[in-house]
Amino acid sequence: MKESLSVVYKIADLAEELEQIYRLNYETFVEEIPQHETNHEHRLVDRFNDKNTYVVAKRNDEVIGMISVNDQRPFSLDQKLNNLDDFLPEHAIPCEIRLLAIKKQYRGGRIFYGLCERLVDYCLEKGFNMAVISGTLRQTKLYKHLGFQAFGPLVGTEEAPYQPMYLTKKNFERASKLFERMLRKEEQRNHYNFLPGPVEVSNEVKKAWGDKAVSHRAKDVHDVIENVQQQLCRLTKANYVEIAVGTGTLANDMIAAQLTTISSKGLVLANGEFGERLIKHASRFNLSFYTITKPWSKPISLAEIEQTLDKHREIGWLWTVHCETSTGYVYPLEKLKQLCNKYGVRLCMDTCSTVGVMSVDLASVYLASTVSGKGLGSYPGLAIVFHQEKLLPNEAIPSYLDLGKYQINGSIPYTHSSNGLFALQAALQQLQPERTELFREICQEFQKAGMEVLTGENYSPGIVTICLNPMIDSRKFGDALKQKGVHVSYESGYLLNHNWFQVAIMGQHQASNILKGIKIIVEVYQQFSKAKEFSRCES
Repeated sequence: MKESLSVVYKIADLAEELEQIYRLNYETFVEEIPQHETNHEHRLVDRFNDKNTYVVAKRNDEVIGMISVNDQRPFSLDQKLNNLDDFLPEHAIPCEIRLLAIKKQYRGGRIFYGLCERLVDYCLEKGFNMAVISGTLRQTKLYKHLGFQAFGPLVGTEEAPYQPMYLTKKNFERASKLFERMLRKEEQRNHYNFLPGPVEVSNEVKKAWGDKAVSHRAKDVHDVIENVQQQLCRLTKANYVEIAVGTGTLANDMIAAQLTTISSKGLVLANGEFGERLIKHASRFNLSFYTITKPWSKPISLAEIEQTLDKHREIGWLWTVHCETSTGYVYPLEKLKQLCNKYGVRLCMDTCSTVGVMSVDLASVYLASTVSGKGLGSYPGLAIVFHQEKLLPNEAIPSYLDLGKYQINGSIPYTHSSNGLFALQAALQQLQPERTELFREICQEFQKAGMEVLTGENYSPGIVTICLNPMIDSRKFGDALKQKGVHVSYESGYLLNHNWFQVAIMGQHQASNILKGIKIIVEVYQQFSKAKEFSRCES
């Protein structure tokens, strides 16, 4: 058994694998290539089935590709060429390869190569030194890249012509190194990163990240962090900002720790995964607070918030996400600021998915968190907290979370990442403009294809959330996109539970390249919509 990129290549030995082979056989050689009659069972058992050994490619429990090998003469090709042996080299010990089938959404070279690699291993184990094949003319170029050599006349039918070919171990080994390089180049060329993190970064950011590490006590590092702080404050209109080595989770823990110094109760809003996480942050720090919670993506109105603030005058702080990353929903920051100002409430925001993605004005916001990745277009690893007031160290707060210690030490009270700071500095100098029009265009393309998209005036231009039809499994869909080089967000538990996937437009992207990736997503969606074997009811 061989394993690569979560695809397992193995000899089929389970009844369920054979059943999937028969169905894939039908899909390929009845529905796609018209070689056999249709039937109501939608399965095709090969006439050499009892002689065949099947090599399969599997993702989880799904057979996504197969190829068969048979060493018992007469071969299928014997029946098409009366003098088969005359075309083969001297001392050939052949086996026959047949029934190459790969599900459409997984085609492109990598799976085919993996099947061939496992097949060659099997043939060598059995003592064969050559494999013959009837190769479909549509894939002749791919076969030749892997070392197959054509011989003899075309066989088959006018509707389904094939070219006899053979493969030797020597030719495969010679060709496979070149083919691997070709695959790597192709995968790099066809790589589309639509993740909310890690995001695509520029060459300047990569260079800064790769520079030699410098002591966090060096003047150069202090100069860089001061410059980064100034750029971040100008970007957001915040008064102060601290930078720690960590993630958005750490940044929100720092906010929660700071809120423990306020004696009043709070209010936390949640209509998605990350709002619910803020509730957990507040609970872990034993903060006293009320909540307003709604089903995912359902708006929490300003009237509801004001009613709560008016009813509970003891509320002294309000904490919410700016963009609910799990759905793309955006809370109205300016109106929240006005409302909090009216009631004398300190406003705290999680802006991890909005700073660098859209305009964010943190003037008069008490505390706000963000990160070095996502919209800022650098590598993950730096937790960022904006604050309105000067802060002093507080012995009641754990040292690493104490924003006051960061402020009095130039944001470097402990070991810092010079590489992360240099990369963030480079990223801040080339932020992408807001992409509202591109966001709308993407939404329209998905909707034209029949997808359900969470969109509207209150949604971020950096995150497109697609609710898949229940007949399409989001994990299988995301896996298929990954095979095409398109990386979307789908593997988080909250997305899998809802059968959603997301396209994040963050970091350094060319609009034309984004639209190429969107086109592939639409094509794969259309394939899945037509393919019954991918439906949840049959999986």
